[in-house]
Amino acid sequence: MIDPVLFQVAADPFPNGIARYAIGGLIVGLGCAVFYIGTAIPAGASTFLESTLSYVSEQSRFRQYISSRDWRLVFTLGIVLGAAGYALVFQQGTWTTDVHPWRLALGGLLVGIGTRVGKGCTSGHGICGVGSRSGTSIVAVLTFLVVAIVTAQIVAALGVTP
Repeated sequence: MIDPVLFQVAADPFPNGIARYAIGGLIVGLGCAVFYIGTAIPAGASTFLESTLSYVSEQSRFRQYISSRDWRLVFTLGIVLGAAGYALVFQQGTWTTDVHPWRLALGGLLVGIGTRVGKGCTSGHGICGVGSRSGTSIVAVLTFLVVAIVTAQIVAALGVTP
């Protein structure tokens, strides 16, 4: 039997309207373009942890980011503060979730491992890589999507709730 959730997604892919997704996509794309024009580096946040560890570690793996760690820190803080600003202005409060903190932590850990294995994150591969028609990024994004869809279906089938 086919999962009825699949039919609902196909029938109503934008349950909250398409405007917010279109505006958000335009802003993200514009931000990546401005970032690339200003730095000649594709925007991505997957090296944030390693570059930040260069402030406290003498390991060569982390020290390679010394020349770029400041802007990487500012870039990542901009992502977090931008989301917080949006929530405060347009949602009249901070964003909250019903997901258990340990699940968020586990998800973050798995995403971190995935970005290292995939040599980039969804923003780097998905926005900048696909936008520049990189074959590696297109394969990476397709892999991300397939794994996410399969994982979501498995989790839903197991009856896991937040």
